Amino acid sequence: MKAQSEKPVIDVQNVCFRYGEQEVLHSINLQVYQGDFVVLVGPNGGGKTTLLRLILGLLKPGFGKIRVLGRSPRRASPQLGYVPQSLQFDPEFPANVLDIVLMGRVERSLFGPYKKTDRQVALECLQQVGLQDLAKRPFAALSGGQRQRILIAQALACEPELLLLDEPNANLDAVGTQTVYELLRQLNQKLTIVLVSHNLNTVESYASHVVCVNHTAEMHCLDDMRQDAKEEDWTRLRHGASCPLNSVSETLAYCSNCVRNNPCPASRAFLYK
Repeated sequence: MKAQSEKPVIDVQNVCFRYGEQEVLHSINLQVYQGDFVVLVGPNGGGKTTLLRLILGLLKPGFGKIRVLGRSPRRASPQLGYVPQSLQFDPEFPANVLDIVLMGRVERSLFGPYKKTDRQVALECLQQVGLQDLAKRPFAALSGGQRQRILIAQALACEPELLLLDEPNANLDAVGTQTVYELLRQLNQKLTIVLVSHNLNTVESYASHVVCVNHTAEMHCLDDMRQDAKEEDWTRLRHGASCPLNSVSETLAYCSNCVRNNPCPASRAFLYK
């Protein structure tokens, strides 16, 4: 339980957003605090990525207010690190790994070339993700898992207070996924993390909170859910009747008596490993 005097890192108040005539998000209320590791889950088209883009300031709410680090998302953007699913680039473009990471320093070098301090920070970020030996390697020559870690290093290069990621394991195998999430676990010791995921089972053991997003949103504390599951002797995490995912047919729901990856007929619940 957060102290009442503690201000949220992200404060979303009564936010609605629409694309044209279609309302994607309705009356979203959400508070994220320093040190949280929050996962946004929900069906395709439910608004997960839209909510992330609103927090980043890439979109503006049609109604309601968003404050990030006590400011508007736009004003807070220099302190936000963002990791997309992948980087669109020309494989023939001669960019090495250090060049890609230095792109995270662009806002600090608007009026001239990169400085010695920029390169030092970029090298330190490469060390954080365990790829300092690849600084001169062409980015196009890296594996999918290595590229994703380089994008995390790029996001860290702006020295953020908040790290936001859009499905960081979307194109990774099981080994690459585990490597990325173990890295995020370490980074969470210093950074607040918010990420979008289609599969809570992959990230559940790393997260502190889950936000179920399906046009509306509800946040759950995973520690509380784990305790409830333990007391009821279920290997699952249940969410309440008000949760927006309870109306979703493709629910993220499994229990120990079900075949893995088959929706649980007994209840809508998150797998608890």
